[in-house]
Amino acid sequence: MVGVLLYKKDYKNYQELNQLINRLRTLGRQNKIPLFIAIDQEGGRVNRMPDEFQNLPSASELARENLVEEASKVTAKMLKETGFNFNLAPVLDIKRFKNNQAIGDRAFSSSVEVVSKCGITYINKMKEYNIVPVIKHYPGHGATKKDSHLTLPKIEETNKNLEKEDLVPFKKAMENGADALLVGHLRIKNITHGYPASMSKSFVRKYIRKKHRFNGIVITDDIRMKAVRLIYGTKRALIKAFEAGNDIVLFKYNLGDEILIDKIIKEVKTGKINISKINRSVRRILNVKEKYGIENEEIPYLENLPEDINMEINNIKNKIKGNLNGKD
Repeated sequence: MVGVLLYKKDYKNYQELNQLINRLRTLGRQNKIPLFIAIDQEGGRVNRMPDEFQNLPSASELARENLVEEASKVTAKMLKETGFNFNLAPVLDIKRFKNNQAIGDRAFSSSVEVVSKCGITYINKMKEYNIVPVIKHYPGHGATKKDSHLTLPKIEETNKNLEKEDLVPFKKAMENGADALLVGHLRIKNITHGYPASMSKSFVRKYIRKKHRFNGIVITDDIRMKAVRLIYGTKRALIKAFEAGNDIVLFKYNLGDEILIDKIIKEVKTGKINISKINRSVRRILNVKEKYGIENEEIPYLENLPEDINMEINNIKNKIKGNLNGKD
């Protein structure tokens, strides 16, 4: 197992989170390779931390008030001290629509330059604390109003416009040390031919591996989202994702999903999935785990941690409030 992605429903409070992560780390010590213990912690609308921790404002609000560096630092510190080593953030999509759209205020800005700058700042802060940052949602979920949790969104932008706008923050992030990238379930006019980019072998190879010369980890968005599940079903989507060249396939694990894993093993043994592709993915994953010093050591329970983190978050919120009052 490469790693585990935790959601807020998996724990009721910080103490339960600490106990769960340490159980996972104990299990991980049975293998030679330590686990990625991942979270999807953006802040704003996407907040997975226990309720003892206050939530940070949205990415767009932080960027507007020039507080991304401070917010990234406190997020990285919070994740490190609670035992996470892998974060499905930052969002590098361009904001084009209202805050209540699929991306909206989850994006730093409608400006390509601002998103690029904020993304690099966020990545660097995560790396300072040995948290693997995952840039998402390539090639740019901000270009559509539709939500891939519910349907398969279509990007109507031309390839030329994507090159000039949506792909730029991802390109800059990769040039500045991003080691992991999440591909969205997005169909692109005249490029993915009606299928999700995440499931397209030609797209992953042509745009991510060749165009950007990216040799980090490529991850799918959750294949149990309707954007993919309604087309392929979970079993076929899992196989299709590996065939497309993704290194890690993200999905919410249910009881009985051992069957899915067994099916992948069978596909590899029979040659339907090329073993060399699996080996390349394993090497990429191992390289990142080594680079970030991923380990399975137990994480101490720090009773005062929520209070310390909340103090820093409140400082950020007060700065925003002060700036808004000053503008009035």
